[in-house]
Amino acid sequence: MSLKRPTSAGLIALAAGLFAATAAYAEPTVNKGDNAWMLTSTVLVLLMTIPGLALFYGGLVRSKNMLSVLMQVFYTVCIVAVLYAVYGYSLAFTGGSDFIGGFSKAFMSGVTTDSKVATFSVDTNISELVYFCFQLTFAAITPALIVGAFAERMKFAAVALFVPLWVTFIYLPMAHMVWYWAGPDLIQEAAKAVAAAADGAAKTAAEAKLAEVNADAGFLFKMGAIDFAGGTVVHINAGIAGLVGALIIGKRMGYGKELMAPHSLTMSMIGAALLWVGWFGFNAGSNLEASGGAALAMSNTFVATAAAALSWMFAEWIVKGHPSLLGVLSGAIAGLVAVTPAAGFSSIMGAIVLGLIAGVVCLIFCTAIKNALGYDDSLDVFGVHCVGGIVGAIATGVLVNPALGGTGIMNYETLQAGYDSAAQIMSQIKAVAFTLLWSGIGSAILFKIVDVIVGLRVPAEKEREGLDVTEHTERAYNM
Repeated sequence: MSLKRPTSAGLIALAAGLFAATAAYAEPTVNKGDNAWMLTSTVLVLLMTIPGLALFYGGLVRSKNMLSVLMQVFYTVCIVAVLYAVYGYSLAFTGGSDFIGGFSKAFMSGVTTDSKVATFSVDTNISELVYFCFQLTFAAITPALIVGAFAERMKFAAVALFVPLWVTFIYLPMAHMVWYWAGPDLIQEAAKAVAAAADGAAKTAAEAKLAEVNADAGFLFKMGAIDFAGGTVVHINAGIAGLVGALIIGKRMGYGKELMAPHSLTMSMIGAALLWVGWFGFNAGSNLEASGGAALAMSNTFVATAAAALSWMFAEWIVKGHPSLLGVLSGAIAGLVAVTPAAGFSSIMGAIVLGLIAGVVCLIFCTAIKNALGYDDSLDVFGVHCVGGIVGAIATGVLVNPALGGTGIMNYETLQAGYDSAAQIMSQIKAVAFTLLWSGIGSAILFKIVDVIVGLRVPAEKEREGLDVTEHTERAYNM
């Protein structure tokens, strides 16, 4: 059966513990085409992080701190990969509560070459190990985004401690709250049982089972918030954490007085290009199937990114009198961020409009508002990822409207798509507000804990000399 895009939260994710269909269905088989697409998408998301994000960030800092950024990003991928296998996957994608899963799949218990998870079509599965790897890459890139906010001044020991704490207490609950649900097979099975019930007692029991299945979901999913590939879980989550970290750690020495220009926009261009290429795995892969939904997400990832790059470039040209490579690269990233939650829900024209808006809004936050408030978000993690994520998350509630060419919201009980404008937009706003509070407050607590244990900031003399030499005894370039 071919379905329109489904309903809720994330739609990039499914409960890892989704059961194979029971008596009402034949045992679903793994679709090799979908599996192959998800293997490819997983590698593309890893490409986004290393080398994509690492080179993009590395080129934006001063040459004396290049290796420190590369080290922080690479370390993040490695530590998260291990923790995700030990307990992260289980906490994010098994049942437990509205806010966090359980430990039934800790140490990859029960996850074998034969185990499967559902996609977004009834009776369509992919290999669970592929799904595990795909979700692992999302868990890895999210904290890696944060390090750009306090680049050039944070101890590596602090980063090494903060990342696993943040993933455990901030990211995993968010992933569970937004993306965990019972899946289409169990919902359809329960709905059919209700329709087939012959008498009052049987119908009551069937309805109770259906209610139980629908209740097996994360908090924000049940609220009705939709997030195709990580507007809340990844970008707002990381962006607000970055701002909190930048404020707690403080400004770089000489900030606002000394020139702190990127040392290699060539490197940043390479990194940004790799990010765009990898983002097709991020967005189109979140469809979990090699179908028309993936094609829609891919198309939107093309056009929204291009539109945002152009809107940032032309706005900067008008305001500053010249276009810049840094501006067009930043605009492209802003477009990628904004379209992430909407990629599988919006029409192509809607995605273009979203990109045009996101480029200008993020430019304003990265320049005028940042300068007015005076905070030192080194690589504009807040201005691009948090602000772009907010724009995209709220706009998703509008662009999913079928009247605007959107897909509507799938009801898996009836297999019909619908849309309630006021309810959907309000759900999106509530999800954004919750994410800001959850990650903002939680991250502040974690930064303070890390500060007490190892200290957050390098001494002044080490900061002046550069973190490459003082933290890692290496140099990016031999002069």
